[in-house]
Amino acid sequence: MGLIAENIDDVLRKIENAARKSGRDAKDIKLIAVTKTVDINRIKEAVEAGLRIFGENRVQEALPKLKELGRIVSWHFIGHLQTNKVKDVAGNFDLIHAVDSLRLSEEIDRQAKKRDIVQEILIEVKLSEEESKFGMPEKGVLPLIERASEFENIKILGLMTIPPFFNDAEKTRPYFKRLREIRNEAVKKGFNLSELSMGMSHDFEIAIEEGATMVRIGTAIFGERK
Repeated sequence: MGLIAENIDDVLRKIENAARKSGRDAKDIKLIAVTKTVDINRIKEAVEAGLRIFGENRVQEALPKLKELGRIVSWHFIGHLQTNKVKDVAGNFDLIHAVDSLRLSEEIDRQAKKRDIVQEILIEVKLSEEESKFGMPEKGVLPLIERASEFENIKILGLMTIPPFFNDAEKTRPYFKRLREIRNEAVKKGFNLSELSMGMSHDFEIAIEEGATMVRIGTAIFGERK
């Protein structure tokens, strides 16, 4: 067994333990392997080890990987998406994680309509004051869901967030808890939002305890980026 396969086993074991701790079924949690800066051969190792969902942050880096591996796996676009790049993302990725404005939603809907598809998306929520973070501020989330839900060629599956980085992962818990609460508030208003994309290599166990259905893991699988 190679190092990547060993790392995957370790991550899956931690997912199982965190799910059990919170009274959940690990089968309800999707592991997304983040392949930013990861070469195609190492991605293939992860595929051989059983992974089937991969997340990319940058369009130009992602497209050659999509072309080589094709759709034998599921591709998620997890990075910040500019409207002028939507034409390269809509239809090529099964899920777009970081939709943070009505304008971006409109462009995704427009490009999806051209391709005669329904593009699945998540709304990215900004829960911190960090200027480096993207996302819709909390007060704008429900209005965005209401407006974007009217588009025929996109489907909102849930919410996504990236909390601040803390050396003590426990400090991320309030952010994950709040995202779950926002999702639950939207569900009470009649929106079907089943997915919560939250948690990365250093804090995914806390995220799972707070309800994550998708965790985005790069470093814990592939090692530090070079």
